[in-house]
Amino acid sequence: MSIGCTHSVALQGLAGSLVEVEVDIADGIPSFSLLGLPDAALSESRDRVRAALINCQEPWPNKKVTVSLSPAWLPKSGSGFDLSIALALLIAQQSIPQEPFLHTIVLGELALDGKVRPIQGVLPALIEAFQRGIRRAVIPFANRAEALLLPDMKIIEVRTLAEVTVWARNGIVPHVEELDLEVSPDDENLDFADVAGQAKARRAAEIAASGGHHLLLIGPPGAGKTMIASRIPTILPALNTEEALEVTAVHSITGGLSARSPMSRLAPIVSPHHTASRVAIVGGGSHIIKPGACSLAHHGVLFIDEAPECAIGVLDSLRQPLETGKITITRSVGNITFPARFLLVLAANPCPCGKFIGKGRGCTCTSQQVRRYLGKLSGPLMDRIDMRVAVEPVSRVEMAETELGETSSAIRARVIAARAAAAARFAGYSWILNSQIPARELRTVFAPERAALNFLHDELDRERITARGLHKVIRISWTLADLAGRPKPSLQEVQSAYALREGAEL
Repeated sequence: MSIGCTHSVALQGLAGSLVEVEVDIADGIPSFSLLGLPDAALSESRDRVRAALINCQEPWPNKKVTVSLSPAWLPKSGSGFDLSIALALLIAQQSIPQEPFLHTIVLGELALDGKVRPIQGVLPALIEAFQRGIRRAVIPFANRAEALLLPDMKIIEVRTLAEVTVWARNGIVPHVEELDLEVSPDDENLDFADVAGQAKARRAAEIAASGGHHLLLIGPPGAGKTMIASRIPTILPALNTEEALEVTAVHSITGGLSARSPMSRLAPIVSPHHTASRVAIVGGGSHIIKPGACSLAHHGVLFIDEAPECAIGVLDSLRQPLETGKITITRSVGNITFPARFLLVLAANPCPCGKFIGKGRGCTCTSQQVRRYLGKLSGPLMDRIDMRVAVEPVSRVEMAETELGETSSAIRARVIAARAAAAARFAGYSWILNSQIPARELRTVFAPERAALNFLHDELDRERITARGLHKVIRISWTLADLAGRPKPSLQEVQSAYALREGAEL
């Protein structure tokens, strides 16, 4: 009896579990048994592994082969166990030594000719292995960019099964070219200087980026709502190392790194179409639970254009992540929690025809149609939106201006300064943004001036705002104070924040 052993990682969402791959080769009728709750893709690994071994001139045992994936109670899915199974088979046949794989995880899908194909979720798998004390990994060459985000882990990138066997027998590590880690901090094609006019909306975008406040833009088609929303990531601070790891890990398990560099420190922006389903927005799935748009926008911007056109219940499904910064999905296979701390930006027309705002625009919608259209944005959802800004049509004078508006870099400098002031104030606390201040602290440690608080209490008594609305106004007022360089919100900041909250003039 011969036994070979390697290690891999099974992912459930972003959480991983170390899996021990054991192969036993015994005399008997030639067969291949795979144990440990494999899914269909993993059950098909037998034929991929067999073809890859034979085409790489490695032996295939014509005996009874039993492959066990432990722990046996944990469901395993995907083709990322192929390479680990193939190497365990070679170890069991004593074709390669066991020692190199004692403290190493192996990830990768095998092609029939022995090439090692990339897989999804390499970064969260490596993070799990690193936390379990493993410091070496064999991964597909195509996944090396995200693996380099863990500099303390020795990564062996391979293109073929033959390269792994050469390393195992002779210790020769495959040669790879150095990867340029310099990544452009932002997209040079997007800049707030391109936006003509819209001083109110630009100011609201700056406030939203400084404090992490959610924003609703209401205006006619062509006024610049999408331009403004798409440029908000260019004024957000660069992600730190921890935030970049979280963002890359989420995008890794969905295969979304083809459009985003694994080393990128630019805040992500996700813009799902208004016809997207609830599962596409919050995540889900029957057998494999994957994150949705709200998790892909973690530490970035979730922009939904034509928000009132979304199906019933889609936007309301965002209420949990808006409050908690995470989304928990429950299915028969288990509960998965994904991070979902994003800046929500909604854009909507003022009415079905879009011409309600502005004089002489020729709106033909009845008041009932307007109410029904905007009523699709439910009250509980709107209560969680911090700012509501009317975007007026761009005038002829504004379009004729030859001087460009303020650039994203200039706005970003003020945003970084405001966030630094907030971070210094919150030193020792578990939050760093004004939008994250708990309600209890808003009433005690971080309460505004007495006159400002009296103003809000009067509005609360008149039932013009809710308790949640009162807390959101105070949070916005702190951001306004940070942007103005003031140590504490005064009545002026609170009134300005209240105007932004109610959609009034600044």
